[in-house]
Amino acid sequence: MEMGLEKGTHNVEIWKDMSALWKDLMGNRYLLLLTFAAGLGGLLFGYDTGVISGALLYIRDDFKSVDKSKFLQETIVSMAIAGAIFGAGVGGWINDKFGRKPALLAADVLFLIGAVLMAIAPHPSVLIVGRVFVGLGVGAASMTAPLYIAEASPARYRGALVTANVLFITSGQFFSYAINLGFTKAPGTWRWMLGIAGLPAAVQFVLMIFLPESPRWLYRHEKVEEARQILRKIYSEHEVQKEIEELKHSIEEEIRENGSVKVTYMDLFQRKDIRFALIAGVGLQVFQQFVGINTVMYYSPSIVQMAGYASNRVALLLSLVVAGANALGTIAGMYLIERAGRRPLVISSLGGVVIALAVLTGAFHATSNDAPSISRSLSLQNSSYICPDYVTTNFSTAWDCGDCLKSQCGFCAAQMDQNLPGACLFSNKTIGDFCREESRAWFTQGCPSHYGWLALIGLALYIVCFSPVLALVFVYFFVPETRGLSFEEVENMWKRRAGIEVPTKGLPSDL
Repeated sequence: MEMGLEKGTHNVEIWKDMSALWKDLMGNRYLLLLTFAAGLGGLLFGYDTGVISGALLYIRDDFKSVDKSKFLQETIVSMAIAGAIFGAGVGGWINDKFGRKPALLAADVLFLIGAVLMAIAPHPSVLIVGRVFVGLGVGAASMTAPLYIAEASPARYRGALVTANVLFITSGQFFSYAINLGFTKAPGTWRWMLGIAGLPAAVQFVLMIFLPESPRWLYRHEKVEEARQILRKIYSEHEVQKEIEELKHSIEEEIRENGSVKVTYMDLFQRKDIRFALIAGVGLQVFQQFVGINTVMYYSPSIVQMAGYASNRVALLLSLVVAGANALGTIAGMYLIERAGRRPLVISSLGGVVIALAVLTGAFHATSNDAPSISRSLSLQNSSYICPDYVTTNFSTAWDCGDCLKSQCGFCAAQMDQNLPGACLFSNKTIGDFCREESRAWFTQGCPSHYGWLALIGLALYIVCFSPVLALVFVYFFVPETRGLSFEEVENMWKRRAGIEVPTKGLPSDL
């Protein structure tokens, strides 16, 4: 009983501390403005991730070559990722050489160019070039925005504010599906969907012109007084002096150890403390990508259609719900990251991911065995459009919707109940429109099923909790807790883990 009371009292105290922290943060308008301006880079990243998934449904309608080629569809999607890889690499060099602010401004220009090219694309090749430009901008912005926010944030706010960048990403995904849904009936559909992405890039460009460089970058480039002036707008005078002293100490240590403030690529592998930090940081990112989150977000409407929801509009609407769950999960993470810490938050999400993947696996297995059969009579009623492969089987009674779609044909469902036997016809826009005019659902990406709702639940749960399963062991052994620590304290923690002697004063635990 006493333990329960102590735990309850402890939780109340944590809640009070968190409430005071957020109240304090809300009063720091300058810091919030910095976070908002930089966070628009995350919004651009999230918008691009989500918008192409819906736009692709309509690009296929306008460009027959895209509709007939899965390779071309995948190229349109993946070229942004290819551009992002290069943009992130070059963005790192721009960040170190010229600063965080020029990197964000350059990213905005690239994104604007890409958005315009995509909106006016007369041919898939121009669309692909536009995707590359967008990818370059996304790559540079996605690594610069959280860095800018982290370097401008006091340690007690840093976790929540860097997570705010993730909220911008998930919000961008949510808005992309909402905008996709809003433009489904507009002339030009996908051109508006892709082109409107230039607006947040333009807003960020204007805001960043009037905002300062990262104070840490300025100090490390010997612009001490300029860094101090910016820090005074973020910290109290006492905290400013402490931050300056920590920066000074950090640089002196680097000069003592390396002879320079610059960290070379060789240092990444030769210095044990840096190598430990590199393994933790890169490892988390690798696991995060291997779990396939970007694939899910890029193809979410297509996945929904595979679950048995044929309409483009319905697929976008349900994807909007999934994206909304993603944003809500991020908001929960913002609250929990400073209350529960990084490690517990990452580890606790793994159970939800395992369950979600199990639900998805079971749902799609069930839908594959639940596909409605092909009706010979309904197919013959549209004999001019009947699927050639179905004819060559002599109208096999074993054929179902899945067999029809595997033959690159389309399934025109029964009028009263789409789970009843339907017709297997040629797959093109004309026949699809003909089927819909008869109040019959037209399926080309997936088949009707009684279990489609289960796949949606699994998808939403996955989005909320996503994190690689194998990452559980990795996080437990390689990723320390960093809640409330300054950059210098984190640096000392890695040195301590590497067996390097550091001053004991104010040294944090490495767990």
